[in-house]
Amino acid sequence: MEIHQLRYFVAIVDTGTFTRAAEKCYVAQPSLSQQIKKLEDELEQKLFHRLGRRVELTEAGEFFLEKARRILLEIENTQNELREAAESGLKKISIGAIPTVAPYLLPRVLIACRAQYPDLQVEILEDFRSSLTTAVIEGAVDMAIVSILSQDERLNHEPLLAEPLVLALPPDHWLVQKPEISIGDLKRESFILLGEASSLAFKVKRFLGDNHFDPTIVARCAQMKTVKSLVSCGLGVSIIPKMTVGSPDEGSLVFRSLADANPMRDLVMIRHKRRYLSKSARQFMDLLRERCQNGDSF
Repeated sequence: MEIHQLRYFVAIVDTGTFTRAAEKCYVAQPSLSQQIKKLEDELEQKLFHRLGRRVELTEAGEFFLEKARRILLEIENTQNELREAAESGLKKISIGAIPTVAPYLLPRVLIACRAQYPDLQVEILEDFRSSLTTAVIEGAVDMAIVSILSQDERLNHEPLLAEPLVLALPPDHWLVQKPEISIGDLKRESFILLGEASSLAFKVKRFLGDNHFDPTIVARCAQMKTVKSLVSCGLGVSIIPKMTVGSPDEGSLVFRSLADANPMRDLVMIRHKRRYLSKSARQFMDLLRERCQNGDSF
């Protein structure tokens, strides 16, 4: 069994076909197919069902996939440790964050990071939780900030902060004049939320459902900026993270807390339990923890 055979095997799983795997690995398809055949012969097990142009893992292949990923990850970790020990110049890490965190929390951390570690290059991946979880598992990013825990046992979860969610209203909305706003006041309102892929939308819908009503949703947006714009023009109301409230909203939006409810979201940092955590990654994590503990995020 050789390392390149494991890489070819995982590439086929990730891409779904021998052809795309060969392209990804920069090898001719006949050569890749031959190596997989040798691997299957050595293991005395068929790893794939060949279904025309696409493939599916056999039961043995499912079992072998976790082992192969673990071996390749250990090799990558060893290479990273050796490389870090030898390098003294530019250092690089990659961070993932959901769209309702990346524009609001990360810039403050990055400013502090640049001041303390000017040689550290930080790459940012902004995406939804499911994609970021996959990126962490597959090693595309060192860590990611998300708001819903994953059940994947390969991941380590570290709580960062519990953040309040606030009600966003247009300035002329009738609720603005109320001294206190209760959850019952929202039952007849139209809601503007992020799309179904957003963990915030899931959190808001679950919160409203726990309070015994299914919201009327008139718009689903890809960006928080769009949510705010639609609220400001009177299309509906929304519930958004407190950290997303900023000076540009003054005059166009009113933000209120609910008198009889306290919706929150928990932000966590996820990383692969077996992935090597470089010194640079640990330094960034320390800065992130510090900003969250000091309440600098909102």
